[in-house]
Amino acid sequence: MKYDVEYSKTAMNTIKKMDSSASKLIRTWIEKNLMNTENPRIKGKALTGDLKGLWHYRVGDYRILADIQGDKIVILILDIGHRSKIYL
Repeated sequence: MKYDVEYSKTAMNTIKKMDSSASKLIRTWIEKNLMNTENPRIKGKALTGDLKGLWHYRVGDYRILADIQGDKIVILILDIGHRSKIYL
């Protein structure tokens, strides 16, 4: 079964506010690595602590926080941000 990708309002607003090169980098990475994938966990890493249950993906200096919803076959992109600020 292949996963679909959905974006939260926060993630969409973040992408819109980013400079065009960073936005394009992230969108291209998501299209290439997450859209229609059969196992999104291969490219990511499970988070621990307060963010347990979520996954993150490294794209250059940016991080994508996602909730992999196996029962719906959906990857929900929760937030996107610079690695120094995303986990705060």
